[in-house]
Amino acid sequence: MMRYPRTLICRQRFETQRVADVPEAVRSELRRLAFDSRISSGMSVAIGVGSRGIANLPRVVRTLVEEIRAVGADPIVVPAMGSHGGATADGQRRVLESYGLGEEAVGAPIRSSMDTVCVGTTPDGIPVHASRIASEAGAVVLVNRVKPHTSFSARIESGLVKMAMIGLGNHEGAVACHRAMLAHSFDHLVGTVWPIVRARLPIALGVALVENAYDETALVEAVVPEAFCARDAELLHCARRWMPRLPLDAIDVLVVDETGKDVSGLGMDPNVTGRKAVRTPGLPAVTRLVARDLTPASHGNAHGIGQADFTTTRLVRAIDARAMAVNALTAGNPQAARVPLAFDTDREAIDAALATIGRARVEDVRLVRIRNTLRLDVVEVSEACLPLLAGRDDVEPLSAPSELAFDRDGNLAPLGG
Repeated sequence: MMRYPRTLICRQRFETQRVADVPEAVRSELRRLAFDSRISSGMSVAIGVGSRGIANLPRVVRTLVEEIRAVGADPIVVPAMGSHGGATADGQRRVLESYGLGEEAVGAPIRSSMDTVCVGTTPDGIPVHASRIASEAGAVVLVNRVKPHTSFSARIESGLVKMAMIGLGNHEGAVACHRAMLAHSFDHLVGTVWPIVRARLPIALGVALVENAYDETALVEAVVPEAFCARDAELLHCARRWMPRLPLDAIDVLVVDETGKDVSGLGMDPNVTGRKAVRTPGLPAVTRLVARDLTPASHGNAHGIGQADFTTTRLVRAIDARAMAVNALTAGNPQAARVPLAFDTDREAIDAALATIGRARVEDVRLVRIRNTLRLDVVEVSEACLPLLAGRDDVEPLSAPSELAFDRDGNLAPLGG
């Protein structure tokens, strides 16, 4: 019978910069940029919103709606999420609603359509597409989180520029850009695609958000389009410094309770798991990764599950194969949608992981369990991790070591429960 390492619950402490009043921060930033000089009375204003579970996003969007109305303009919400939501208008509307961004919540109508217009072609022959609705608006305001990207490393990664180039391009634009990234770097695309988008779309400003390690809003900044590139690059440094991290650099078995599109574009952020396509210095080394469940807000899109070595049949049953395929093909990343070996119970999946790490003694196994890659403040670690955590003031044990506990069905109880 398989033996398991004894584990205990620990709390990690991270840097805690936090915005106390998010709506007021948005209003203050709009005033700083003389927002009312960029938006005219009677103008239709498209607010571009993506498909991530961003902290306080409904409050940010609702505040923008109120401020746009206050100057006499007419706000609408437009999905700016590329191919997500199954690359359908109804699917993208449902994604927004699942994040609390329904029409009643934000106080403005949602205009969801996959129609695009080709606004230009790069010197490399890449067609540049943009949402038809956004292109026909009087002004566009983008709202996005700045953070390290899950697949590539560049001067600019996820943020306002990427949303303008790819998210606002709907399915057709996202496909064109992702295909181009198979031959060119993202920095190259920024230099060729972004100037066309900026020249042809009526982008008035963007609202950049950066989060801390507790999945809270740490910074709100309004940015004019001519400064998108510079601020995306500078805020990326803040995002890297504030993002959560695993407690160890070398882990035998990482158990992730939930993966999902509301957590990361790849379900589990490779900047946390270390499972980035291109080996990146400073990321942890994880020998085996077990993914237990898919979040409901993913709507069946388990893109990124290919990072895991083992999973559960209940996660596999929750997958919408079409939604995941569309995402994987659009991103040019089919390996991210490869479904790993699946087992009926958590116990069996963890047994498989323990049997394939090369440890002769279970007492030596470095096992770490997390809720998801956004929430790393409470973690479960095996006793073998304790000598490596000794003397650190950023990790605090919350319990005594005990046997890894499965219920009668062979599944784990909620983390810390």
